[in-house]
Amino acid sequence: MTFSSLLTALWTLLVFLLHLFFVGRALLRPHREPASRVAWIVVIMVLPFFGILAYLLFGETNIGHERAKRARKILTELPPLSDIPGALSPEPDAEIPPRVNQLFKVGRSVNGFEPVAGNQARLLPDSNATIESLVEDIHAAKEHVHIAFYIWLTDGNGVKVIEALKQVAGRGVVCRAMADGLGSRSLIDSRHWKEMRKAGVHLATALPIGNPLLRPLRGRIDLRNHRKIVVIDNSITYCGSQNCADPEFRVKAKFAPWVDAVMRFEGPIVRQNQYLFACDWMEQVDEDLSDILRAPLPESQSGFEAQVIGTGPTVRHSAMPEVFESLMYSAERELVMTTPYYVPDEAMQTALCSSARRGVDTTIVFPARNDSWIVEAASHSYYAELLEAGVKIFEYEGGLLHTKSLTLDGIVTLIGSANMDRRSFELNYENNILIHDSDMTAEMRKRQSSYLGHSHEVTREAVANWSMKRRLWNNTIAMLGPVL
Repeated sequence: MTFSSLLTALWTLLVFLLHLFFVGRALLRPHREPASRVAWIVVIMVLPFFGILAYLLFGETNIGHERAKRARKILTELPPLSDIPGALSPEPDAEIPPRVNQLFKVGRSVNGFEPVAGNQARLLPDSNATIESLVEDIHAAKEHVHIAFYIWLTDGNGVKVIEALKQVAGRGVVCRAMADGLGSRSLIDSRHWKEMRKAGVHLATALPIGNPLLRPLRGRIDLRNHRKIVVIDNSITYCGSQNCADPEFRVKAKFAPWVDAVMRFEGPIVRQNQYLFACDWMEQVDEDLSDILRAPLPESQSGFEAQVIGTGPTVRHSAMPEVFESLMYSAERELVMTTPYYVPDEAMQTALCSSARRGVDTTIVFPARNDSWIVEAASHSYYAELLEAGVKIFEYEGGLLHTKSLTLDGIVTLIGSANMDRRSFELNYENNILIHDSDMTAEMRKRQSSYLGHSHEVTREAVANWSMKRRLWNNTIAMLGPVL
């Protein structure tokens, strides 16, 4: 054997062992579906080097050792939930139906929050009205304003909030504002960010990217803080799908308007959202917010039960899909959902089909045009099975339907930031509120009906007539779902 052939043999062995090592990592990685393992093994073996690089960048839900350690440390530093007014309910409410209590138990298993009564809420009319209400509340703040957004643009609505924060910070209100390092990068790099800091607003970047070439060494770069949280004076909070931007969403104007739904809450539920904000803030800033969490609640009033559900890469695995699936399986009469992004795992697809098969009037509304061609193709691959099971599918024509909502039997509502896709299940930090109230559910259901009024129904015949090329494309993209 010549020297060159020996080198070739050694190189071939090295490459084989390297691929074998990463196949082993894919097989041994915990909390991974078999389909995901198979998909990654195929990518690693079929695409030499590129497959390994892809696995290093996107193959593992890795927030980074230091960040994970920091998150665990913060949970030990924050006061226990028993010491936080509004985090726990002293005694279970006997009026909550048993099946709703079971849903709240699923929610409690995520963050430890109990359902708390005495809450009031208002479903805001549209995106601009949401910003107007938010700005008004910021101007009325007396103690503090806490804001966190995934996307915060320097457009009309984005600047309105920026100017409001600058003004109230100038009169002594403590303002803390946090924006995701990727979703809000244009704001963070702009003069507005510097002007806010100069005006006295305390700022933090959630999951900063830094050097994009070195960033993967400190954790997966596409794990993002997708939450939208506003808390004012421990008495008001906002929850929904809307980012801090104009509905025209000029960075993706051809899909506009973005159609969102947001609720403004008062009551003990505010403190649970405050806890999520404190966790996110303290992960980025060396500042203890424990005293704000321990502050007494305003005098209690009558109102409905609600519970915050905050999920993410450092929270219990599979928390968000379990919440969705529990809601689907508990439906008895009607289940209506809206989501812009539907890329389910097998368990969720089965739960949704099962709802329709047992006679529940099951409806899901998607946007007719999606800003992600990958998600659109993957979503379409699930249509045939859903329709065969009896699920009604509608596609909204009035813009990009961005609302993430679920109503159940006229008594339960889920609203927040989480989509019904793998990114929300595994990669993003999300925040939702689960509500038990017939009046608020009726309001949300009315909003969902308005979406249906601007939608067309997708029929089994229409899907059956899709060309083989289209079906092949949809199924191929969906097959890559566990990888993407």
